[in-house]
This record gives sequence, C-alpha cells and structure tokens, in this order.
Amino acid sequence: MHPLQCVLQTQRWGPLASVSWLLLRTCRAHSSVPSTACPSLERQQEDGVRKDFSSRLASGPTFQHFLRSASAPQEKPDMEDPPPYLTVDELLGRQRKVYLETYGCQMNVNDTEIAWSILQKSGYLRTRNLQEADVILLVTCSIREKAEQTIWNRLHQLKALKTKRLRSRVPLRIGILGCMAERLKEEILNREKMVDILAGPDAYRDLPRLLAVAESGQQAANLLLSLDETYADIMPVQTSPSATSAFVSVMRGCDNMCSYCIVPFTRGRERSRPVASILEEVRKLSEQGLKEVTLLGQNVNSFRDSSEVQFNNAVSTNLSRGFSTNYKPKHGGLRFAHLLDQVSRVDPEMRIRFTSPHPKDFPDEVLQLIHERDNICKQIHLPAQSGSSRVLEAMRRGYSREAYVELIHRIRESIPGVSLSSDFIAGFCGETEDDHLQTVSLLREVQYNMGFLFAYSMRQKTRAYHRLKDDVPEEVKLRRLEELITVFREEATKANMASVGCTQLVLVEGHSKRSATDLCGRNDGNLKVIFPDVEMEDVNNSEVKVRAQPGDYVLVKITSTSSQTLKGHVLCRTTLKDSSAYC
Repeated sequence: MHPLQCVLQTQRWGPLASVSWLLLRTCRAHSSVPSTACPSLERQQEDGVRKDFSSRLASGPTFQHFLRSASAPQEKPDMEDPPPYLTVDELLGRQRKVYLETYGCQMNVNDTEIAWSILQKSGYLRTRNLQEADVILLVTCSIREKAEQTIWNRLHQLKALKTKRLRSRVPLRIGILGCMAERLKEEILNREKMVDILAGPDAYRDLPRLLAVAESGQQAANLLLSLDETYADIMPVQTSPSATSAFVSVMRGCDNMCSYCIVPFTRGRERSRPVASILEEVRKLSEQGLKEVTLLGQNVNSFRDSSEVQFNNAVSTNLSRGFSTNYKPKHGGLRFAHLLDQVSRVDPEMRIRFTSPHPKDFPDEVLQLIHERDNICKQIHLPAQSGSSRVLEAMRRGYSREAYVELIHRIRESIPGVSLSSDFIAGFCGETEDDHLQTVSLLREVQYNMGFLFAYSMRQKTRAYHRLKDDVPEEVKLRRLEELITVFREEATKANMASVGCTQLVLVEGHSKRSATDLCGRNDGNLKVIFPDVEMEDVNNSEVKVRAQPGDYVLVKITSTSSQTLKGHVLCRTTLKDSSAYC
C-alpha cells in the first residue's frame, strides 16, 4: 500500500457534497519509535491482519462509485452499515477504555459529551485514570497560539506514555479532536507520528470507524466541515454526574467572518438545530434534576431554525439598532427569541443562560423576553473586542463604539440590574496608543461585572492574516493587556460593590475549593458567591433546619465583594419562584 493513501467516501456513503477524506499511513513505515523483535507467531498474526485489511480496502469502492452515487442524498453511516473495508465487529469498542481531556470553550465541553455519547453506544468504556486508558482523546482549541502550544506540550508528555506501553496490553491510541485538528490537519500527523486519529468538530459520528482503522496500524482522519451537522439526534452524556448545570448546543459555526477570528474556518458555516430537538434535550435534563442550562453557539443569538417550511417566510432578520452584517440579509426561520421563549417554559425552576452572542443580534424582543421571564438570567455577554471605532472597522465587527454604547444603554434600560460581561483584544493589527486608550475608557464607562481579555494572536487563514500586518510588538501587546486587566478589575470591583447589603438568589454548586466549611454557587449574574455551610430554614417548611446541597437555591445576603467573587451569609433555602419576593 502506498504510504499516503486517500480514500474518499460519502456519508452512507454519499453524496459527493458530503465527501470526507481518510488519511492512512503505515505506522511502522513512519514511526519514530524503533520496533523491537517479536515472536514469529505474533508477527505472522499482525501481517495477516494487515494483509486482510489491505485486501478489503483494495477491493472496496472506487472513486467512480462515489461519482455515480453522488446524486441521491443518503443517511449517515451507522453500526448496521459499515464501510466496505470494515466489519460491524471491527467498529465495536469491545470495552476498550477511553480517556477524554477537554481544552478551550464551553462548546468543547459539549463536544466532549457528544463524542462520549457516540463512543459509549459503540461499546467503549470511560475512564478517568490516564494510566489504564486504551484510547486518549484530546478535544482541542485553536483560537490562539497559546492554546495550540498547550496541546503540543501535552502530546510530548503522552508520547512517553505510549512508548512505555507494555506489549502485552492493547496498543494505546491517541486522537486529536476539534478545532486544532481542523486547522492543522495533516501537519499534526506529520509532526507527531504517535497521533493515530484526527476528527474535526463535524466528524464525531465517525469516531468508531476512525478508531477501527487505527487498530490496523494506520493513521486516520476525517476533517470534513458539514453544512448541516448539528448532532441534533445525539443526547450528550453528562461528564460530571454531580453537576447542577449543563450545556446545550443549539447552533454550530459562524458566518460573521471577523477579520481576526479562526472560528469560521474550524467550525464552518452557521447551522441551527431544530427547536423540537433542543426542547426534548432540555426536558430530559430537567427530568434528571438539573437546575441550569446554558444554550451554546459560536453566535448563539443568530439562531435560525429553518427546518419547518411554514416558518420560512420572507421576513428579514431584526438586528440591534446601528449594527450591520458582513453577509447578505437572512430571511425566515424560527429565531432566537422564539427559542428562548420555548426553552424558558420547559421548567420554571430551571435557570436559562446563553453564550456566546454577537452584539448585532439583540433586537428589542429578545431584551423584553429576558426582562419578563424570571428564569432567564439577567446576565448578558456582550463582546466588544475594542473601544476604538477605527479598530472595530478593521476587525469587521459591524458596529462603531457609539452604536455599541447605545446598545449598552438600551440593555440597562430594558433589564434593570443586568450583569454585563465582555471580550477584549489587546494589540490588534494597527492598534495605536490612542486606540488602546479608547478601549480603556470604554471599560471605565461600562463597568463590566466580568471580562475576558487577551493579547492578539494572529491566526492563519483569517482575513487579518492575508490583508493586515501584525505590527504591534509583543511587549506592547502584553503591556496594554496588563493595563486593560488592571482597569477592568478596578471597575468590576466598583460595579460589584452595589451588591453589598442586597439579598441574592444563588444556585449551590458544592463546597468552596478554598474552604471545606464554605459552600459556593453562582448568582443570577453568573458571579461566584461564597457563604458558610450552616443549617438554615426552608421557606416551604420553616420548622425544619436543613443544609444546602448542590442543586439547591438559597438566598444569600452579600457582605463583601472583589472583582470576581461575592461573599455573604445564607438566609434560607428557597425556590426560584418563591425567591422573587425577596430579591
């Protein structure tokens, strides 16, 4: 077999528009680890497996086969219909143990749960002990260079683990999943020969096949970006059995094409799940006793369910006033306001959050709904990225500083007491000292409760990479970042001081990491709240003293704050409905 063989296949196994590709390499031909002698019987068995796989692969469908079958859309592959070069038995996990590590955003946490759901159904077992794992999968982030370097460092550590693997055990397989796999593709296979599989964000259904191919001693990859994959029919398996909250992915991809952002190239175009499938997942989470759901998407509030024909009318999208898009106006479909309305009705005792939104997609009807519903958290993430209109234009954000500030005022008028958070980039291409000072002034003007601030890291494939110059020296970026962090903390402390003396509803998460005698939870604004673990009254039964448990709602009177944490003393255990009389 040629060292690098490309096998094109369709999803069951067409159409051509959904062609995925598979990279196959013989491990022995390219391994940097010298092979050791083995008994002749073992060598004969390995050669037999390899020849059997090669013969089945060679006798499989040709490229012409896919051209002929490309016209008819077909279903996705399943365990009953394996590809021609694998048997159903080879797709089974056979109780091999999988160790999963997650890096990056909340979407990657949800992706981990989706990947595990797929593998679990294929007969794999989950382990939290790295040493006993047969398969190690890293769900990766590619948003900044530092995030990727973390993965390269981790692979270096795992290389030693794989090299020391006893020959008496099942060979250890290592896979890279998610955005880094999608961005770097074969560069990972070329640089790290010990990586066995790559799977992009839209290829998790293919994990059983990729692992089956890897078992034959080949490297395998599926990095297809789909126009319609949302994993709507897959119920994610919660990775933490004691969790009180869960992430629910409602859409994937992004169409905004901001000049600095790699997401459209690693996650693909926007596509949304059907509302019905989202509501079904939220209902199941409610039945499991979870008390908080965060709706996820790269541009979550641009949600548009076009699956129901009767709603695909010519009505255009309502944007925030003074905002524009980098793409043609979209029409029809069930929008984010409808989804938020329906999700909030599933369980009045379940809190609803959403992230990450774009400022352009906050029409008045969304703000009004957040104000009206008690279980929709009064917390909005509003990524600004810069306080300079000139830099915002270079970033292709679709708004000016003035339009952004006007939206802030409208949000605070519509939702009294709302908690605001934001993202900022220090040292973007062409950013001057004056541009930087405008960002500083925006931080002071708005007084965000939470912030996520980073130095600019240029990414290949982005518009900035092709058209702009990364001309701000690294030391200047870091100095500006430190200044932004300092100002943010000063202003956040001032903003949080307004909570002192107030009673707030807190969802208990568990014991504080710093003190076994304290509990921690999060308030409506998503700020961490610390309070003593003591007996308290229950509003529904004042004669009984109780201790708060994870998943309980409690009322806490705030006594002190910092830029990131509130502290107070607990008053009583309550419900979300009953708390409105106190907060």
